[in-house]
Amino acid sequence: MNNFDFHNPTRIVFGADTVGKLATLVQHDARVLVLFGGASAEKTGTLAEVRAALGERTVREFGGIEPNPSYETLMRAVQLVREEQIDFLLAVGGGSVIDGTKFVAAAALYDGEPWDIARQGGANVVRALPFGTVLTLPATGSEMNNGGVVTHKATQSKLAFRHALLFPAFSILDPRKTYTLPTRQIANGLVDAFVHTTEQYLTYPVDARVQDRFAEGLLQTLVEIAPQAVATPNDYDTRANLVWTATLALNGLIGAGVPQDWATHMIGHELTALYDIDHARTLALVLPALLDVQREQKRGKLLQFAERVWGITDGSDEQRIDAAIARTRAFFEGLGIPTRLAAYQLGDEAVEAVLKQLQAHGMTALGEHGDIDLARSRKILQAAL
Repeated sequence: MNNFDFHNPTRIVFGADTVGKLATLVQHDARVLVLFGGASAEKTGTLAEVRAALGERTVREFGGIEPNPSYETLMRAVQLVREEQIDFLLAVGGGSVIDGTKFVAAAALYDGEPWDIARQGGANVVRALPFGTVLTLPATGSEMNNGGVVTHKATQSKLAFRHALLFPAFSILDPRKTYTLPTRQIANGLVDAFVHTTEQYLTYPVDARVQDRFAEGLLQTLVEIAPQAVATPNDYDTRANLVWTATLALNGLIGAGVPQDWATHMIGHELTALYDIDHARTLALVLPALLDVQREQKRGKLLQFAERVWGITDGSDEQRIDAAIARTRAFFEGLGIPTRLAAYQLGDEAVEAVLKQLQAHGMTALGEHGDIDLARSRKILQAAL
């Protein structure tokens, strides 16, 4: 097991009827900006619950944060923070709203061009506003980590950032807030959490037995609950397990002391920025192809994945790896999420466009070994056609 330094200060308030706890979680004299996405937060009554819990505090609201939050939109929120002298942010939504709130928290106090925060991966953050979250979409794990992703529409750049100052102070996780989500978003959330886990698990063995078993348990749980999560929106227990699994998939626990990949995400980000494909759906496009191309580098863990997650024990090593990749692809497809670029009417021209963006963003040595150069990325993308 590799050395690690693990710290996660986010307080989790989990369960039904927990939004009201904002009354004690947020300082009584705070000047609060509530950030959210579209109209659903209002229509479902979540915003009304938030307003009631915040009581007499000074509260302003900023809506319209997009899936894959844009720098352009977030800078309007930064302006509002500065004008209204906001000192606490509250994200009400899923990963995009929370990621956007993290960017606003850092950008509002940044001296200089705020896009530099994304360009430098958050390394230049020195101050940030405190913030909390009310989660409504289980997927990204952003509610319990210090990272985010933001898109600069003008340059079609989607970049990740992180900093120790960007952990939420608290996150409220009420599984009932997921009941009204469209099936598409639940399917996306299942895939997002699955790939977050594989990015930290499907690398190479370092005898980190606890982390491996945690990761395998998360993957098995996602596969087990997926049919019910999609088919029965009001099943509290299933949704509770989905919410907590998605949070645990990216709160740093399973990634402590193990090598990590993240090439699937870096390539997927370019597909989202160029073609506006849902983040999770780009992951489903890339992961099976990447596992196939990188099978030699990942052989030990792929065989472990085959046996422990999918129960595949028969056949040669190559047959078991093939079967594990096929089962992964089938899991995504079974959720209605395509795993081929052709499903989006994309072909060789998309391969070249993504490679151009990867090069422009310095993504030329990806993966746990840093061996996914542009030539290897080309193979992966071609395998996804």
